[in-house]
Amino acid sequence: MNILRLFQKWMKGDERGTEHRSSTSGTEGRIEPPARLSTDLRILEEEVGPYDDVLHNFRTDNRRPQNSQMHWVQPGEVVTVAGRSIPGMVYLGSDSTLSGPAWEDNSFIDPKLRVAKTGADVPGDSMSYWPSYGGISPQARAAYLDWLADGRRDKQYGVGYVFLFFYGLERRFFVDSPSEEEKRAIAAEVEELLLAYGENRPVRGYLGKFLDTARIVLACEGEEEPSIESEGYEIPLELRVAIGRMTKKAVPLTANWVLAWYSAHPDYTFRMPARRASKEFRTLFRLLFDERYPKGLKARMPKGLLNARYRASSRAFDVDLKQHIGSVPDISRLTQPLNAAEKIVDEATDALDRYSRYLGRNPDGRDSIDAHVLLPKRLWPSFPCPELEELRTWAEEVIRSDSLPFVEEIIERLEDTPPKKVSKRQLTRASDALARLAIGMAPDPRFALRTPRIGDPVVLFDLPEDIEEAEQVSEKYKNILITVALGSFVAGADGSVATMERNALRSIIDSADVSFSERERLIANLNWMTSVPPDLAVFRRHLKDIPEELPGELARVALSMAAVDNSIAPREIKAIERLYEAMGLNVDDIYAALHELTSVSEPVVVREAEDREADFIIPARQDPDSKIVLDADRVASIRANTERVSSILGVIFQEDDAPEEQEEVSLGSNSNFQGLDAKHADFVNELLTRPHWEEDEFEALTSRFNLMPGGALETVNEWSFARFDDLLIEEYEGYELNPEVSAELRA
Repeated sequence: MNILRLFQKWMKGDERGTEHRSSTSGTEGRIEPPARLSTDLRILEEEVGPYDDVLHNFRTDNRRPQNSQMHWVQPGEVVTVAGRSIPGMVYLGSDSTLSGPAWEDNSFIDPKLRVAKTGADVPGDSMSYWPSYGGISPQARAAYLDWLADGRRDKQYGVGYVFLFFYGLERRFFVDSPSEEEKRAIAAEVEELLLAYGENRPVRGYLGKFLDTARIVLACEGEEEPSIESEGYEIPLELRVAIGRMTKKAVPLTANWVLAWYSAHPDYTFRMPARRASKEFRTLFRLLFDERYPKGLKARMPKGLLNARYRASSRAFDVDLKQHIGSVPDISRLTQPLNAAEKIVDEATDALDRYSRYLGRNPDGRDSIDAHVLLPKRLWPSFPCPELEELRTWAEEVIRSDSLPFVEEIIERLEDTPPKKVSKRQLTRASDALARLAIGMAPDPRFALRTPRIGDPVVLFDLPEDIEEAEQVSEKYKNILITVALGSFVAGADGSVATMERNALRSIIDSADVSFSERERLIANLNWMTSVPPDLAVFRRHLKDIPEELPGELARVALSMAAVDNSIAPREIKAIERLYEAMGLNVDDIYAALHELTSVSEPVVVREAEDREADFIIPARQDPDSKIVLDADRVASIRANTERVSSILGVIFQEDDAPEEQEEVSLGSNSNFQGLDAKHADFVNELLTRPHWEEDEFEALTSRFNLMPGGALETVNEWSFARFDDLLIEEYEGYELNPEVSAELRA
């Protein structure tokens, strides 16, 4: 027999114990149990406490009033207990007829029980997990009554007192069936308790469950918008009832209901962008949902019915809720609406990825222009940015006036302070911000061989279409841009770009097989290239490792760019010589190419041959400053072959080579790098030693591992996204490591 049951049976008289009174004090002494229980009670004392305490609690707490004077004190009614004024909403009374389990009446305040003068146990440390007023110590009773009298909101007191009070509220609400007005008053009181003590997880759980159920009992039919926030391992009852009722009535679900259902379901989770940018995500989800389901999403009615019960947190009772909610379909096993929601969730999450990563680096930058331009444009009306509209007005005025603003002026408008220098990152942000306003900026730093510096102008122009991702261009665009850059460098070598030279470069753009938008961008870049001085250092950096088979082709391109008027000026030849020197090539190759392009393809006739032997006149030496006349047909044939030449130049100037297939990390390597080849794994391992790398430092590091910067960046980030659902390396004032992914890799 269970020890406690045996003890209870003995206390009811089925077993006989002997009471001994002290011969010296006259007070009640220890009640001796029967001998047959002595051994078992020793075990009981180890489990539940000293025998005297168990007996005291049993006799004062494990009983239930029959025909008692217990009553509910109405809200607003004041009663006095142990000198404290209690403002209602409690059970009060006592009776001597006692029976039943201890927890049935655990919230009843018995004014006959002893209360200490002061409530020393404010934290409630002496209370059990399921306290009862009769079972707690006099000190705890004093603290509980003090807490009640003081308004029931003092956070210094332990949550045990909150639960002791709450036990009475839930009993009154569900067992006594008061008026609806009183039920609403009780629910309001629980809401305030939750607001005050909601930091405690059990309080959130039990009081939240009560409120969930109370709203159902108070006839909430789902007219109000649902709560999207959810915590726990099952769909909240309120949500199940509301959606079940809607499916029963064939009412289509709105975006908010579907998102609330998805959010509460334990089998579905949100990725970082949806969590980090929750407001923006919810708004975008609703927009996408309404586009896809303009009349709402209908869910089929399931066959099973919801079997819902409310189990009191006091363990004193439970309630079958069918009497309150009727027959409601159980939507717990439906999957079709959730599958539809998941597709929209993924689309919205992907659209917010760049915005989320920016917020990860700049937690306080949500209202900045930089952040705003990374939002999907359809969200702009919901999250307006006055600073961006000011930028639009200014840029449109610049375009109308056909002026060239200095680059630092644009950066200052974005950052509110004049820059001391201009970085590629700043220019990229500026280009993206303007592109989202359908305004282009040339040069685009992602493709320019030479980016503008302080004091350099930039070209603003109208984009023919909305471009949300300005970096998305075709390979032909990149190749033609490089061809135009080389031609502009050679054409401007004599201090100016002639009209014929500009027209020739424009003809290359016009004949290119690119989109109308890309053609407009190329024209704007041509305008910029012919407005700024050429920079040999740019070409030196890109041409130093040119393959041996390409110099001849490059010479022909450079010469054809210089020879649009069928002649080449000495300054232009000098520019080409400097290109060759930068590549470490023999400048004599230039003249061999020039020889092929001259109009005289046969040996020069000095004098007609005669039979007699005689001296001949050597032709006069050509003026070194005079132009070389070229064969127009040959020059034209070279320019006509722009597509092939552009492809060659694209190979020369591209930032990184195509990655070679390499072996993955061996099983003996760090498991955190599984999926990366050995070279990239070693590179990442070294990369993790610092949270930030400058551009030149990053390039030096990639060079150590025989990697190209762009290729390493793409390879590592693709692997990181597949592994951790986020990027490891982010381009921000150099290269910055994502702290969350870094922590995972270092673990």
